[in-house]
Amino acid sequence: MKSVVAVDLFCGVGGLTHGLEKAGLKVIAGIDIDPKCEYAFEANNDSRFILKSVDKVNKAELQSLYAGAEVKVLAGCAPCQPFSTYSQGTRGAQDDKWKLLFEFQRLISESQPDIVTMENVPLLVKNEVFTDFVQALKKQNYYVHYSVVECVKYGLPQTRKRLVLLASKLGELKLSQPTHKEDNFNTVKDAIKSQPQLQSGKTSKNDLLHKSSLLSDLNMERIKYSKPGGSWRDWPVHLVSECHKKHSGRTYVSVYGRMEWNKPSPTITTQFFGFGNGRFGHPTQDRALSLREGAILQSFPKDYKFCPPGVTPEIKTIGRLIGNAVPVRLGEVIGESIMEHISEHAASR
Repeated sequence: MKSVVAVDLFCGVGGLTHGLEKAGLKVIAGIDIDPKCEYAFEANNDSRFILKSVDKVNKAELQSLYAGAEVKVLAGCAPCQPFSTYSQGTRGAQDDKWKLLFEFQRLISESQPDIVTMENVPLLVKNEVFTDFVQALKKQNYYVHYSVVECVKYGLPQTRKRLVLLASKLGELKLSQPTHKEDNFNTVKDAIKSQPQLQSGKTSKNDLLHKSSLLSDLNMERIKYSKPGGSWRDWPVHLVSECHKKHSGRTYVSVYGRMEWNKPSPTITTQFFGFGNGRFGHPTQDRALSLREGAILQSFPKDYKFCPPGVTPEIKTIGRLIGNAVPVRLGEVIGESIMEHISEHAASR
């Protein structure tokens, strides 16, 4: 097998890197502007963290990182907030909200990696800026393939959908075929049933990441009436929020709910630790998901380190980093697809 070296832009706490490494790629470095990601990235991966904004990275720096590589891989997941339903608007070449995607495109043009992979929110595929990104790759002689991936079909215990793009100068590169069907999807029970019992607002003595946020007295009463797969409609009238009693709020049923043991979890967001932020109530315990449980549903290993030893994690900070991460399993599937592609290309020459 040829020497394959990857650089992970917008690396976060290392979900994509960890998956790529599991698939056999050498990730030489991860680059991110958030210093809170550094410990987790370096403590769990055989790679180094570079604290830098992507717009400050240049061709020479990437070339030095790739030194000696026979196959160069550039991976990136530009933060997805610019592509959310809350920030859609007219697109302009000078619009700052597209800056990170443009910087990714610049680095591809300058460094000409053999393989490019990008993971992002599905909504991006409908925007002209993505069409431009794809066309720019094709003009540089990349074979480009992209699709919206249902991660649950690859073993993630979560109904997460992501846009995955793969581009290669070696030939056509596609994501490997799904490994799971509805009759054998991994479930919440498969993922977190073995986690110790935990009370609202408490932290496990054996795992500081197994920590849940404290429910108010009102939300504690609400969760006791909540059914797995249900919503606030299961509550007595006196517990229902005034906003949900209004006609305009009656359709918002995907909040204040418990997950179901025998189904995949809903998409893990940056607010998964809050009972009122989605269907993030524990199936049987009167609390929201713990940080560790959210990480496991994102397919991080059960011993993945997010804080230095003895440091109690700050719920909002670590929750944000976990929710923003590329699921490790998706990273692994991307990595496996790349390695198989390289192997097939080498064999055909």
